[in-house]
Amino acid sequence: MTIKKAVFVVAGFGTRFLPATKAQPKEMLPIVDKPIIQYLVEEAVEAGIQEIIFVTGRGKNSIENHFDRSVELEYALKEKGKLDKLHEINRINELADFAYVRQPVQKGDGHALLCAKPFLDPQESVLVIYPDYLMPAKNQSIKKIIEIYNKHNAPVICGDIVPDSQVSKYGVIDFNSTSEEGVVEVKGFVEKPDLGKAPSNLISAGYFVVTPELLGVLEKSKPTTKDGELRLADAFVQFTLDKKPLYAYKPNLPGYDCGNILGFLKATVDFGLQKKELGNEFLEFLNDAVKKHKHD
Repeated sequence: MTIKKAVFVVAGFGTRFLPATKAQPKEMLPIVDKPIIQYLVEEAVEAGIQEIIFVTGRGKNSIENHFDRSVELEYALKEKGKLDKLHEINRINELADFAYVRQPVQKGDGHALLCAKPFLDPQESVLVIYPDYLMPAKNQSIKKIIEIYNKHNAPVICGDIVPDSQVSKYGVIDFNSTSEEGVVEVKGFVEKPDLGKAPSNLISAGYFVVTPELLGVLEKSKPTTKDGELRLADAFVQFTLDKKPLYAYKPNLPGYDCGNILGFLKATVDFGLQKKELGNEFLEFLNDAVKKHKHD
């Protein structure tokens, strides 16, 4: 079945960005001139997604507002003759068909994903996005994992390569190489392993194709964390223990973990430099700033 639907899990508190996220969802923090989540929605739509379900939580109303119409703003832009900006904001709510469901209590990302189940066909595979991570557009990561799913009819994880010193922060993929470029077969999945005990430095970047079978495994999973939260990682672990086929995409270019401040800053700098109207002047500023801080 062709994947036309995506679930965006956006119910978390964003505690790593407090106080910035006290009243503003972390997914709405801007990378240059667009919120993080819009980059991911646009990439999903480019990959063929037509319907998007946001699993939200308390204080996430600005996400709904962003992907909805703003009649007052549209009128103001039209009156001022800012038709390019008018076209730009109108395009946002026309990207896809949007729906929203709440996770009433924070019980983990796996529980949040299951909150979207009433919106899914029982036989339907779905794209799942945890919008903490931005992969470079050149990777076409979402398109790639959908292509891998279409070929193998099995769940797929989008990976990223990180330094060995960082692997303990992520879900880490143990894998066998395949003859396909950028595709590996997952043989194990370890959530936040201790330093020196990770099977590889290929980590989960938070983009997945989830099949009905994997969703069924998640429903039967029991929370493994101390706080009783259900994780999608639990289903991946069980899938590999059951020797079921599971694949991962191993990208060419590394991504940005925008769930932490350093990754967010790196993404802001790189995306800013790619803006034609900002690039040269911004680069000059950065060079001057580096020289200044070296002297300081």
